[in-house]
Amino acid sequence: MLTVGMFVADRYEIMGKIGAGGMSDVFKARDHILGRFVAIKVLKQEFSEDVNFVVKFRTEAQSAAGLEHPNIVNIYDVGSEAGMHYIVMEYVEGVTLKTYIEKKGQLTYKEAVSIAIQVGRGIEAAHAKNIIHRDIKPQNILISTEGKAKVTDFGIARAVSNNTISADVMGSVHYASPEQARNGFVDGKSDIYSLGIVMYEMVTGRVPFDGETTVAIAIQHLQEEMTAPSVYAPELPVSLEKIILKCTQKSPDRRYADISSLLVDLKQVLVRPDADFVKISDGSQNKTKVIKDSEVREIKHAKAPRREETEEEEEEDEEDEEEEESEGLLNPRLEKAVTIGGIIAAIIIVVLVVYFVGNIFGIFGGAPEQEPETEQTEHTLINTEKEKADQVAMIKVTGKTLAEAKSELHEIGLGIREAGSEASDEYEKGQIVRQDVAEGEMVDVNTTIYVYISTGAGEISVPSVEGYDSDAAMNMIRDAGLYPERQYDYNDSVASGKVISQEPKAGEPVKKGATVILHVSQGKEAVAVPDVYNKPQEQATNELTQAGLVVSSVSTAYSDTVAEGNVIEQSIVANKYVDKGTNITIVVSAGSNKEYYFCKATISLPPGREDDVDSADITLVGSDGKQIQSWPDTKKFPITITASDIENCDSGTIKITWYLKDGTSSNQSQDVIFTKQ
Repeated sequence: MLTVGMFVADRYEIMGKIGAGGMSDVFKARDHILGRFVAIKVLKQEFSEDVNFVVKFRTEAQSAAGLEHPNIVNIYDVGSEAGMHYIVMEYVEGVTLKTYIEKKGQLTYKEAVSIAIQVGRGIEAAHAKNIIHRDIKPQNILISTEGKAKVTDFGIARAVSNNTISADVMGSVHYASPEQARNGFVDGKSDIYSLGIVMYEMVTGRVPFDGETTVAIAIQHLQEEMTAPSVYAPELPVSLEKIILKCTQKSPDRRYADISSLLVDLKQVLVRPDADFVKISDGSQNKTKVIKDSEVREIKHAKAPRREETEEEEEEDEEDEEEEESEGLLNPRLEKAVTIGGIIAAIIIVVLVVYFVGNIFGIFGGAPEQEPETEQTEHTLINTEKEKADQVAMIKVTGKTLAEAKSELHEIGLGIREAGSEASDEYEKGQIVRQDVAEGEMVDVNTTIYVYISTGAGEISVPSVEGYDSDAAMNMIRDAGLYPERQYDYNDSVASGKVISQEPKAGEPVKKGATVILHVSQGKEAVAVPDVYNKPQEQATNELTQAGLVVSSVSTAYSDTVAEGNVIEQSIVANKYVDKGTNITIVVSAGSNKEYYFCKATISLPPGREDDVDSADITLVGSDGKQIQSWPDTKKFPITITASDIENCDSGTIKITWYLKDGTSSNQSQDVIFTKQ
């Protein structure tokens, strides 16, 4: 069981458990080589012990690792360690689509279409490489904190379905296509059906088919018609409803030909939601298909993941098994042959027993007569017994101390003496490592046994592995009879993955099995760049320095939105991982570069026109040609006009159009100088 702080493959540090499913557990981990977070999916015990499944699992995962797309959770690595099989994949900060739907209840059609398009693009990329997902469901779609949808678990469903009867269907029955429910041929159109069910759930907040058992739901996919999504979402556009219905046709031939065709229609929904442009093949939109009793029985017997099987399903399985037993599982001819074979075998056994019993009691000729013992035989036995009285069988004393061996040997009439000492990897210092008489050998009483005492394990010279690749160094240490242990350190001068130093040093003598610590370089330390936007220059500089970065230069620029002295720009975006010691520059606000002016002027009637003027239009225009303010249809004169907050313009012109009572007009201009506010 993985726990926080453990390392996988001497590279991925477990940060915590973030999820669990019927097949695996998911952990968040830190990749100490590349300085990023990853997700590690670890197979559960029951799957890890199945060799065939593990092989298929690795093959499919490696195939899926070739998929690189913004809407697919990328697979980085596949491996095994101490019987544990795992996949290392992209870590996505966010929630599953299932959780997102549960929180929101129903999604708007625009949001649902946006997510469906992103998921469709991921599926399209996989189909282009002949990879079918087989398990599209909200639990396998992640919504990141940025709102991006990513599909996960590509290839894994195939490994499961190849290994267990309809396990993918039973585990995700709410989203399984009819052909999956009957364990038939599965292709890209099965993914389209499942995506249609996902879209249905997004806009309605529920799945179209539900029941108390997985078998009941699977049969609904095969036989029952779907309630139109507009029943639960009355404001759903007709175009999206027809797309969902077309995706979920029971016959694959009535669905979209491929995922690309589906994407074309989904994009049109965003432009023409109420247009009726989706074409569904003639016939009922969700034509049912009556299935045979044998197919229903096959679905019932399909093995679901053990964690999902309810007590009711277990009872149904037991009833089915009893029915099969009552109907007879053996072919009548085969059953007859087995019965006859059993009778013949019984007869043979009886004959053999009678024969051997008869021999023992002399029924079939009597037992052979034993020859009388001769005087020579009796004499030999007497001499042997006498020899035995003067000899004893040697016991094992290796592994015992000299005192322990002395006590045990004296009990059987033998002596002991130390003949010397020698190094031993098997016996600890002070224990007997060798005896000159082997265990079980007959020796005369009062014989002295010579033994050799262990001086402990022999010393080994530690090999030099500094500068070697860490894997090669580990093998060299093991080959020398020592135990290697890796510790990772950041280093600016030694390449990542190479040994920086070792403890003990090369050439030092150590006991066999001693631990040698290898300090392995992770390269330069990766640090996350802090976000210092709109922070005071001093505070920003301190945060960047504490993070391990070097503020190499500071420049200034005008800003109308950021206060003077605060940071308006940083050369490396926030939250990006870079090498420790990387140079970074910041731009500090010099405040706004706008200057504001004020204008005040008095407009009087032209001399001699006091009785001729009816009205006037007055307009103030800046020296840059832009109109600042106007006073139309002015009738009372003299009039004082004012304008304030004039940006970056210190002069202008007052333009006047005089409208006379006789219906004519004339123009007049007057230049003015503005006052700085």
